[in-house]
Amino acid sequence: MIPNAKTDVNQAIASLYRAEWGRIVAILIRLVGDFDVAEEAVQEAFIAAVNQWQSSGVPDLPRAWIVKTARYKAIDRLRRRTRLTEKLEWYAASGLIPTREEPTYDTDEIPDDRLRLIFTCCHPALAIEAQVALTLRLLGGLETDEIARAFLVPTATMAQRLVRAKRKIRDAGIPYRVPDTTDLSVRVDAVLTAIYLIFNEGYATTRGETLVRADLCTEAIRLGRLVRMLMAPQPPSEVTALLALMLLHDSRRDARLDEAGDLVLLEDQDRSCWNQQQIAEALPLVEEALRGEIDSFAVQAAIAALHCQAAQAEETDWLQIVRLYDLLERLQPSPIVSLNRAVAISMIETPQTVLGLIDGLASQLNGYHLFHATRAEMLRRIGASASAAESYRVTRSRSCWLQMTANAAF
Repeated sequence: MIPNAKTDVNQAIASLYRAEWGRIVAILIRLVGDFDVAEEAVQEAFIAAVNQWQSSGVPDLPRAWIVKTARYKAIDRLRRRTRLTEKLEWYAASGLIPTREEPTYDTDEIPDDRLRLIFTCCHPALAIEAQVALTLRLLGGLETDEIARAFLVPTATMAQRLVRAKRKIRDAGIPYRVPDTTDLSVRVDAVLTAIYLIFNEGYATTRGETLVRADLCTEAIRLGRLVRMLMAPQPPSEVTALLALMLLHDSRRDARLDEAGDLVLLEDQDRSCWNQQQIAEALPLVEEALRGEIDSFAVQAAIAALHCQAAQAEETDWLQIVRLYDLLERLQPSPIVSLNRAVAISMIETPQTVLGLIDGLASQLNGYHLFHATRAEMLRRIGASASAAESYRVTRSRSCWLQMTANAAF
């Protein structure tokens, strides 16, 4: 094996894991009917790939290899369980043990099990926190500690929540299917929340060396399109708005990082690198969403649209953006929204004015690092260097401000 071959194989496996984890787990759950067995079998299959592909090389159809290997490992697990004969008879009847040639598992012609999985995870019998957490784990491939950070709870608490959610799906016999149209609206909010959290993890990832994970952003957008298509011909406005919002944010992906991999301020981004095709797809969706019932996704999409419609940073309609933040603050009152609004106001008002708004949030956001990063920036602008330095020390790094302005705030 050539010197870099091992590294190349490891990179191929890591890339496959990031891009295909959700699809593979969803396929296995359909085949096995057990969330734990499916997830454990897929993990074992990836471990086997690390061991075998070093010598044999990456197969022509790597996803199919993982699915088939995971399937056989799932069978082995089931054979070791009690009531062996009953289990094997049931799985033979279900098609897990094939009596005909298997599909390749590497074609988009097979049913999309991810859509079944996301609606199963978001069954109303589960608590909303469990719905979102389970979707992030099984669809997005996030580790338990990452999901725990997103929910601001200890890792052990999140692990227990995931176990209980999977147990409830099993014990309650929750079907692994896309619900009928009449039942869709009950689960839409949780589904959209899960999709948006997957997108956010890709847009500003909490793990790895890169600040952006394009695979998760792409997967979230794909799921958004699927849900909207599923609910046609009149999808709810929040479904349309979320898809538009993700497309607009993701359209700036190639301009968000510099050559060193650091975040670039929105106002400093090379707008010629923005994905105009995605922007063109998103803008009519924003208009459609605003014709329906206005929700927080629609307002955020409208804010993002104003940025994408400005050919130059100085042409941005900041006054309209502040008005939209006023509306967002009424629809979704939270100190984070108020902080983002203050950042927008900083583009049209004096730093002293904005500093007063920010300081009014101190009691609610004192433990939030982006609050201190934003405050430090305002202090820097008015020349209070010592106070600004103190606020910067509270934050994790100067990049917090860049993330704020290049990310959720705008």
